[in-house]
Amino acid sequence: MRAISAQRAGGPEVLAEIELDRPAPGPVEILVRVHAAGVNPTDWKARARGGTLGSPGPFVPGYDVSGVVAAVGPGVRMYAPGDEVFGMPLFPKPPGAYADYVVAPPRHFARKPASLDHVTAAGLPLAGLTAWQSLVDCAGLLAGQRVLVHAAAGGVGHLAVQIAKARGAHVIGTASAAKHDFVLGLGADEVIDYTTTDFATATGDLDVVLDTIGGDYRARSLPLLRAGGTYLALTPGEDFLLVEPDHAGMLALVDLVENGRLTVAIDSVFPLADAAKAHERGETGRAQGKIVLRVV
Repeated sequence: MRAISAQRAGGPEVLAEIELDRPAPGPVEILVRVHAAGVNPTDWKARARGGTLGSPGPFVPGYDVSGVVAAVGPGVRMYAPGDEVFGMPLFPKPPGAYADYVVAPPRHFARKPASLDHVTAAGLPLAGLTAWQSLVDCAGLLAGQRVLVHAAAGGVGHLAVQIAKARGAHVIGTASAAKHDFVLGLGADEVIDYTTTDFATATGDLDVVLDTIGGDYRARSLPLLRAGGTYLALTPGEDFLLVEPDHAGMLALVDLVENGRLTVAIDSVFPLADAAKAHERGETGRAQGKIVLRVV
């Protein structure tokens, strides 16, 4: 099968197409024919340092998968060959989604909503689960609470805005002026142009802050929280959150999609062979929504 490998630490140019043996599912595993693979910041950061948290050295990037079950191993009853599924299997060990096939446990996937094509579905799992686990599982976001989402037009941010609105929260996002209409269209109640306005003086009295940026944003965001408020950091550092495979979370995302409460914005789509170009796009920091590789 085809796969894209990060052969060494470096820029997008270290990504190369290679041939690998097609894997076979073992007990309680499924083999998925990948139709599309989402591209996430963790992919290009791991490429730059030459390995992932779960796989040092050369690796096949990619966690977001949407595809069709090709075979099932002994003991699997959830799915059968031909079922359309999507998910974020094995994180933080890469399942190698930049490839024709992946093998992983069936409960790391969910059935793909019929309303989503494979490209759109591939943009949802990692970013969607990150937003869901942050806002719902960790913060316990409630109706009427005030939440600030940094980088509200990004992959995680644009989904977090919608999830927060679906929970009945008052949502404030930070984004450049060119992306304000997009963020407001997602349901945000307010948008702050971080290029011209200091968000620390433009808002406050917050119940939740979702910080996808890091750096000095922690020190500037913490004073904005009410007593007992929740600060959620998604970049490595003190008390940061790391997403994990979550079948129940995937079903919650599917429910939001099927009820028209959650849409996935696709910034750009590249063929598998152009994975390096997809990384170049991601590293500009200008993507609006998700970047996806089309495999089939």
